[in-house]
Amino acid sequence: MISQNSDLAAFGWNKHFDVQFDPQDDASAIPVRVMAVHANGLHVCGPDLDRVVPLLPAIPGDEEAGATAGDWLLIDRDTKRPLRLLHRKSLLKRRAAGTGRQVQLIAANVDTVFIVSSCNQDFNVARLERYLVLVRDAGINPVIVLTKADLSDEADGFVRTASRLLPDILVERVDARDPDSVACLLPWCGTGETVALLGSSGVGKSTLVNTLTGSDRIATQGIREDDSKGRHTTTGRALYRLAAGGWLMDTPGMRALQLTDVDAGIADVFSDVTALAETCRFNDCGHMSEPGCAVQAAIGAGTLDPARLKRWRKLAAEQVYNTETLAERRARFRSFGKMVKGAMKDKRRRHDT
Repeated sequence: MISQNSDLAAFGWNKHFDVQFDPQDDASAIPVRVMAVHANGLHVCGPDLDRVVPLLPAIPGDEEAGATAGDWLLIDRDTKRPLRLLHRKSLLKRRAAGTGRQVQLIAANVDTVFIVSSCNQDFNVARLERYLVLVRDAGINPVIVLTKADLSDEADGFVRTASRLLPDILVERVDARDPDSVACLLPWCGTGETVALLGSSGVGKSTLVNTLTGSDRIATQGIREDDSKGRHTTTGRALYRLAAGGWLMDTPGMRALQLTDVDAGIADVFSDVTALAETCRFNDCGHMSEPGCAVQAAIGAGTLDPARLKRWRKLAAEQVYNTETLAERRARFRSFGKMVKGAMKDKRRRHDT
């Protein structure tokens, strides 16, 4: 075992990784953390080590076998070539952009995610719920951070709306440029802690990184005045050392976040809807107009927002589509085709008689 009191702990090493290191089998290995992934190698760091090492070999059919920022690797002490990727404590991923079904890794071994939005037209309930589903499915603690609060007269209303998205969700409003305002985030930024930022472009993520790290290493750009939408400033994923001792990962703005394999996250974030659905009279209730539908009853009573049900339906359908294998999709289409043919045949038979 590697001592918990070693310098590795400052990089985020803990018991989860310690038990994966065998002093005998891994005698020639040293642990390093992936700071960033480049096309030609991995930027890794550890006590007295900061360099680029070769990429891990690709494993066909296993998109999670590659390293991403935040991962822990064992590398050869002499050659510095990667030996083994350690099992992750947490993993943020999404379906890659485009029509393919590839999974894109966002970040690994994150303790807390700051979901960043701003107190202006960028504030979007559906997008915040989508981020919350991603984070909670990964078993990571989410904190909603509302920036540009100093520029809005309606900041209190944004905070109240965000606070209703999930029971006990923490919502902090900040001026991302002011270290005193951002100090409310420091409890999650201590030594050995890893924080990731998620949010769309222009909400102040890069400014927040600069304030929390005490530097101006990331260029920042303003928002467009016509729609309050931002311009991309961060183009990659990298870990930055925080002034408080932890690690912070900025991510490119993701206005379009396609979810995959997040059943648990949807059930968690929409626990009010799923709890109602479980009390419907029929197990296969579509929550439309079926008798004994508890979901529709709650909408009628004013205790469930129809818009929230609509958002739940959209995420659930997207989850099924993005997670479904090609074979499963073809089987579903064949089943649907048979059902349509059967219905048409029955219709013609009734017409002939």
